[in-house]
Amino acid sequence: MLHFVLLIVCAVAIYLSCEWFVNAVEWLGERLNVGRMAVGTILAAFGTALPESVVTLVAVTTGATPEAKNIGVGAAMGGPLALATVAYGVTGGMLLLQRRKRRAAAAADSTAARGPERALGSERDLRRLAKDQTWFLPVFVVKVALGLVAFAFKPVLGLAFFAVYAVYFWREIRGDHEEDEEGVELEPLKFQPGAESPATWAVVAQTLATLAVIFFASQLFVHQLDAIGPMLGLSASVTALLLSPIATELPEIMNAVIWVRQGKTKLALANISGAMMIQATVPSGLGLLFTSWHFDTALLWSGLITMAAIGYLLLTMRAHKLTPGRLAVAAGFYVVFGLGLIPILA
Repeated sequence: MLHFVLLIVCAVAIYLSCEWFVNAVEWLGERLNVGRMAVGTILAAFGTALPESVVTLVAVTTGATPEAKNIGVGAAMGGPLALATVAYGVTGGMLLLQRRKRRAAAAADSTAARGPERALGSERDLRRLAKDQTWFLPVFVVKVALGLVAFAFKPVLGLAFFAVYAVYFWREIRGDHEEDEEGVELEPLKFQPGAESPATWAVVAQTLATLAVIFFASQLFVHQLDAIGPMLGLSASVTALLLSPIATELPEIMNAVIWVRQGKTKLALANISGAMMIQATVPSGLGLLFTSWHFDTALLWSGLITMAAIGYLLLTMRAHKLTPGRLAVAAGFYVVFGLGLIPILA
């Protein structure tokens, strides 16, 4: 019973910390004078992906056995899977709930109530989202392919993954992002609610404090899942591959929920796509440098599902047909992944 209580407490702590984190990171973006989308793709994504990257680093560098080191490999594959499916799906679900509320409020207006579901943003917005996914997909395909082969200089290729993220980082920071309408007005910093323009030290302090809480609450959340899995009759392998990735990506999911609730959909989607780029490069580079980077059937299956989910999203983005409903469908790929694990792990 204690594990279930701690699980709920951790989830609440992560959500509340993310509320304060997104508040701080928007002010941090304003202080650093970066584009609005870079706040999501770089600043927020880096902060929320840092805990998982640290877990991978510790696993691959201090693991006493190959099996212990492979925990880092599993984390490097599970993160992108959860983001490409569950995180996008939850965001779509939140947008559907918001649309339903708006339609209920405008029930008297028959046009508003019966109007077709609109795409998420203009054609330019969807091209921007598609561009992020086209950065991710080739890197991820190479990452999976390297897990199927063995050759002497494979570890050196880990450095190439770091280089790819450096290029992506530079592109996002230096990119000429046009200011959009959503989220231009910043809420007062929670550390200084009465200040129209908070002090830089307060912005940095709130960012670091919330990241610390997110990190420790996320790790405690994962430990509770590890304990609850066997209680529910789930094997350690199923818990590690099916439940743990969702737990480790919970901060990104919470950020997306909060930004959608605030009407900042583009920031929510940018946070997910930016976190995916980190997960596709930094943990992968670490895994290549310090492990054999060899995939079993379950890891390969996770890679195939991730690629299928991103392929589906790319098609809808490029066709300018990405709606909240179609975005929510991405979560279905995680269900397919779970069903496919049954015969693999049996």
